Amino acid sequence: MEPPRSALDELAEVRERPARSTPRRIATAPALAAWGAYRTRLARPGTFTFAGRELTYLHHRYGKAHAVERTVEIPLAWGVVQAHAGQRILEVGNCLAHFHAHDHDVLDKYERAPGVRNEDVVDFRPEAPYDLVLSVSTLEHVGWDEEPREPGKVRRAIEHLRGFLAPGGTLWFTVPLGYNPEVDRLVRERDLPLTDLRFLRRTSGATNRWREVGYEAARDAEYGRPYRAANAVAVGTVRAA
Repeated sequence: MEPPRSALDELAEVRERPARSTPRRIATAPALAAWGAYRTRLARPGTFTFAGRELTYLHHRYGKAHAVERTVEIPLAWGVVQAHAGQRILEVGNCLAHFHAHDHDVLDKYERAPGVRNEDVVDFRPEAPYDLVLSVSTLEHVGWDEEPREPGKVRRAIEHLRGFLAPGGTLWFTVPLGYNPEVDRLVRERDLPLTDLRFLRRTSGATNRWREVGYEAARDAEYGRPYRAANAVAVGTVRAA
């Protein structure tokens, strides 16, 4: 099911509609207010704090990143990639290339793009260990948005990816809460081999602000309500010995 349309989506549709001889649809007051907030944010993206670090929210047109969880996920993920510059990196899910140029390996079962290996994550076997394996809101689809549905596959995928790590390597990923019940269970029961697990919760609509919270403040988040897409994100880390 598609998440509810926001006032900003409504205004974008009005603005992008081609000129016609017939009367055009007029944006509503909430849509105009959302556009004002969006323009303010474009001029001053603002910052959020995570794990004691201050980062700038992402503003980007691709995938309406300004309106969804990508606004925090991409700055976090790109910071992790930069911290591993010059090392062997694998990204699961072709996400970062839409926002940043890079030359690391990418594994994506479905998306066709130059340099992307199209294999199922649980079948992939790397030629050599990686210093960093990362994934941005991709693992929640594993086993869930597939036919036949296989809920336990996501845990197998995480275990499989952990096996790719070189000594001292890092597995880092984000997943939305409220999307895949099996992911929610794994997080709730701490049934994952994680070194660290943190959470971000969305706190506003048009301005799309987020703050780091504990699990109790994130656990009841619904996907698509009250804001579009994720309303809480889990950030997991595994560090190899």
